Amino acid sequence: MSIKQMRIVIVGGGAGGLGLATQLGHKLGKKGEAEIILIDKNRTHIWKPLLHEVATGSLDADLDGVVYSAHAVKHGYQFQLGELNNIDLKQKCITLAPIVNANGESLLPSRQLSYDKLVLAVGSVSNDFGTPGVQEHCYFLDSHQQANRFHDALLDSFTRVHQSDELGALKIAIVGGGATGVELSAELYHVTELLKVYGLSKMTADKLSISLIEAGPRILPALPERIAASATRELTKLGVEVRQNTRISEATAKGFLTSESELIDAHLMLWAAGVKAPEFIRQIDGLELNRANQIVVKPTLQSLTNDSLYVIGDCCACKQADGSFVPPRAQSAHQMAQCVETNILNEIKGKSLIEYEYIDHGSLVNLSRFSTVGSLMGNLTKNSMFVEGKIARFMYISLYRMHQKAIHGVAKTFALWVAEKVMRVVRPRMKLH
Repeated sequence: MSIKQMRIVIVGGGAGGLGLATQLGHKLGKKGEAEIILIDKNRTHIWKPLLHEVATGSLDADLDGVVYSAHAVKHGYQFQLGELNNIDLKQKCITLAPIVNANGESLLPSRQLSYDKLVLAVGSVSNDFGTPGVQEHCYFLDSHQQANRFHDALLDSFTRVHQSDELGALKIAIVGGGATGVELSAELYHVTELLKVYGLSKMTADKLSISLIEAGPRILPALPERIAASATRELTKLGVEVRQNTRISEATAKGFLTSESELIDAHLMLWAAGVKAPEFIRQIDGLELNRANQIVVKPTLQSLTNDSLYVIGDCCACKQADGSFVPPRAQSAHQMAQCVETNILNEIKGKSLIEYEYIDHGSLVNLSRFSTVGSLMGNLTKNSMFVEGKIARFMYISLYRMHQKAIHGVAKTFALWVAEKVMRVVRPRMKLH
């Protein structure tokens, strides 16, 4: 009589989920000791901190993304395309939504999948806080599809400005002074310089007007004040209007309306403020959530209400020893994935589980080719070190290489680096379609 193979289902192929599937695939899947299944609603993976580069065309998601199905074959796990609809925690079963194609035709009906261990790594989305008009008039950068939609609108706008002598500056308003808003603001000025190389010579920096809007007293509120001040200076030099202490009460077809009834004109509006877990999580019975829809977990990263459910990444509410919660960052997701990997392996071996401890390695903000600023060895410790310029840029690039190493291994990461160098010679420096 054959022994039933353990099934470990991971929902969400972001920084944490893909890394976890890769490692469990190597240690269990390839050996036939467990069935590892990764589920994501997309066919490809793009590192979320780089979505602002997809939005501007500096990065091509079609060329630079990781194809889950191909990656799965090499790393010992299975991939299923699907979107989580519900979880039956008692029956240990998940329900996936029907899959339809671009024409609305049904490809697969709603289906169920049982599990022995479930890991939720579904990430987060921007929080519009119910602000009127935001969903109707704003772009978001929560996925590479949304980033591609913004990119298409941006190219259309660049074309209009270049081919019309009557249009003034292209006005772009970005709500949210976190890393996404700050990095996107700088990257937009970078691509206007690249456009000259490809014939759009009229689309110069003086034809671009960017307003970066932050409700709080300063941008980058989660980072040390010195980093925020440095980033503000660099953005101001580029021409970005950094508006702090500015609350948005409504988004309209003409721009953002502030709480002071001022209209901030904009041709393109992007919302990058606030973070919350996806709304569907509230429909799942038996979970304890916080106000941001995040699932509250034990120190072992198991759900408070069910030991068979682990939660990692932005959708996880994990309280630290000092009473604060682990911040929603890529480094948090990577560390959580390592903790859950250890705990699942320990459960199989009958060993005790370990508790997750967040280690802050610092934060870096990349202002395109103009500058990079950040802190290393933790952003709140007395021993943290402020860095900027070439050193900070090198460290920022290293973060992405570490992510590639986690999902590809050392050899392929080096091969990808070489391929990127070669591709710079044979393909445009920005996506123009």
